[in-house]
Amino acid sequence: MSRIPSTSFEPGNRGQQVGQNYGTINTEFHLLPERPETPPIPFATIPFSRDPDFVDRGDILDQIDKQCSKPAGRVALVGLGGVGKSQLAIEYAHRIAEQQPDKWVFWVHAGTQARVEEGFRTIADAVKLPGRNQPKADIPQLMYSWLSNERNGRWIMILDSADDRDVLYNANSSPSPTSSDAYDRRSFATYLPQSRNGSIIVTTRNRDLAFKLTGRRQNMIDVGPMAQTDALTLLEKKLGSPASLDVAADLVKALDLVPLAISQAAAYIQARAPRTSPEKYLAEFRENERKRARLLGYDGGDLRRDGGASNAILTTWQISFDHIRSKRRTAADLLSLMSFFDRQGIPGWVLKPPRATMDTARVQNVDLAGVGESDASGDATDDDDGFEDDVMMLRDYCLIAIDVNGDEFEMHGLVQLSTKRWLEASGQLGAFIQQYIERIAASFPTGDYENWATCRELFVHAQMAVNYQPSEDIMETWATLLYNGGWYARSQGIYEIAQQMLAKARKVREKRLGEEDVATLASIILFALVLLDRGRWKEAEKLFMQTSKTKLGADHPSTLTSMANLASTYRNQGRWEEAEKLDVQVMETRKTKLGADHPDTLTSMANLASTYRNQGRWEEAEKLDVQVMETRKTKLGADHPSTLTSMANLASTYRNQGRWEEAEKLEVQVMETRKTKLGADHPDTLTSMANLASTYRNQGRWEEAEKLEVQVMETRKTKLGADHPDTLTSMANLASTFWNQGRWEEAEKLDVQVMETRKTKLGADHPDTLTSMENLAFTWKDQGRHADALALMDDCAQAQRRVLGEQHPYTLSSLTTVSEWSS
Repeated sequence: MSRIPSTSFEPGNRGQQVGQNYGTINTEFHLLPERPETPPIPFATIPFSRDPDFVDRGDILDQIDKQCSKPAGRVALVGLGGVGKSQLAIEYAHRIAEQQPDKWVFWVHAGTQARVEEGFRTIADAVKLPGRNQPKADIPQLMYSWLSNERNGRWIMILDSADDRDVLYNANSSPSPTSSDAYDRRSFATYLPQSRNGSIIVTTRNRDLAFKLTGRRQNMIDVGPMAQTDALTLLEKKLGSPASLDVAADLVKALDLVPLAISQAAAYIQARAPRTSPEKYLAEFRENERKRARLLGYDGGDLRRDGGASNAILTTWQISFDHIRSKRRTAADLLSLMSFFDRQGIPGWVLKPPRATMDTARVQNVDLAGVGESDASGDATDDDDGFEDDVMMLRDYCLIAIDVNGDEFEMHGLVQLSTKRWLEASGQLGAFIQQYIERIAASFPTGDYENWATCRELFVHAQMAVNYQPSEDIMETWATLLYNGGWYARSQGIYEIAQQMLAKARKVREKRLGEEDVATLASIILFALVLLDRGRWKEAEKLFMQTSKTKLGADHPSTLTSMANLASTYRNQGRWEEAEKLDVQVMETRKTKLGADHPDTLTSMANLASTYRNQGRWEEAEKLDVQVMETRKTKLGADHPSTLTSMANLASTYRNQGRWEEAEKLEVQVMETRKTKLGADHPDTLTSMANLASTYRNQGRWEEAEKLEVQVMETRKTKLGADHPDTLTSMANLASTFWNQGRWEEAEKLDVQVMETRKTKLGADHPDTLTSMENLAFTWKDQGRHADALALMDDCAQAQRRVLGEQHPYTLSSLTTVSEWSS
């Protein structure tokens, strides 16, 4: 029989000690009962002090109060990071604590499950919940029960930074060491009561989560950037009264009116004063994207932002980007692509990848598993659904906005900047630049009139490509985009931008294709035509001379086009003999190489007729005009655009000879045919109407001329813009009609407007600007303002001497007028 050890107890021992045991011992432990605590009176657990620089933004706080005054009220402040959602919630919480001291104010940071659990524990401690310190205490359930009990009084809970749906609606997967399995399996959202005595305020970047938490769209308040007046008030509170209101206004607008960006800029300026000022900050901010990124990367600290939140606006947004990329990579890719567009009017149809290449157009580091080879086009419905899901995710996170029709998107400029810096940090910037250029280049057509609607929609986005440096393998694609963009810009009279785009296209093509490649020559020629449009005739002449003497040969089509353009340059300078010599050479060569009735040959004949017309050689011009017109009628048809141009040219010759009826007959025919074939607002139709008005004006049919001119002017304003060169020509023509009727004041008003706009758009020395000066001088002369008229005409003559040359017909005419008025 084995020996059984004895059991001994020390004094004060309440347990059992076992020396050696070979069986089962059942022992119960009894915890000491908790000492009852006196329930505290209501107070606020706001972790942030009140902001002395707070700016009340319209009625947002009133809207919050209205929703929270309802039984079981819930309201969500929804918006981009940094727009001030938490600051509004902090201010409202302090107001409630001050005005309603009998109400509990609880603050829960909802960024992670651990922070939510911590917030619930804080509430339990604040109200001294019985049982909260027990090892197996179900804190969320205890809190829920207490909050749901109306006898415990009224309360309001701020659920701050609730951006991640998984934090509140997934089971708690990362319990703290003291948490119990009893509530780890339930989501935290189930512990947010809907009791009559409480209300909940949510701040979130996630629109979908806001709806899920509040249950109604009407309970969601969109918080966007500040109104400009509020933004200026915030800047003034941070920095004091600005030395310049204009600089302050420009600065807050440059910062997209985003409160955190404004506060960040103010902190940067204060930290570096007096060596930095709002003026210097703005100047540096405007220099380039890299400077902007550096300035917006400054973190000056803010006591009223959660310790885990960055005070640098770019970093704040990049947290959202990382979250989106972790949840839905394609949405992050879409955001990345959109960051390279102009921030407004981003067309949805361009963003959708071509279905044939959709899966292969992804950037580096993207998982391509699932890309099949059996169906290159993919499933159209799946593609569309995926795109729509991406769009909705970006909209739900307030990173993009959608227009009322749902066709176009918009982004904040600073969000785009932040996205680019995020891509740069992950080594993907170049890949998305390439994708952007390829997408826009594939969508942007040539600058022909029939493409204008598409070009107009995409032009601001094509402009953005000018500043991007593409990789070597898409350099030619980039050049093609810039060439087409420059082509369209020229057609719209946006000469400076056209010149910039074409200069870069030309440089790339010269380097990669050679100076005598056909595509290179096309770039040079179009670039020279823009110089011609800008009145820079000598520079254009030099380029046309260069392109007319290539190794392609004197009879190559590109060479002949260059010679024709060079002749046009001579014609503009009044160098008629040189122009005629080239016109004849081009015409005869084309006759030999292409035939007498080839379209290019007929264009050469029309150009020669124009030179004759400018010299007053009416019969020779008429003979060629008729020949061209009749041949085009036979070869192309009576209503072909080129045939109609021939008819218009012949009408111009008749008009210059005073053969009004013949001119009118042709012009009416051309106008009506163009209305039918091209439309009433086509540029060629409007030119026909202007020509007919000119014929009426020459016949003294003022009312008919005025009616047409007004119609042309207003249509061009609508279609082309008030400052387009063609619109200004229309205004000048109307002014001429007023002048012929003795309506001096109306003529003067238009003359001044045309002259000043041309100075701004074309330059003070542009030939068209000088023509405007001359017209205004005649108007002043007829008004009896002799001294003003003479001074202006003399200025005009001297400028024409300098720009056009001593022997140019316009210069000679102005000098003659000055001499006559001086005598």
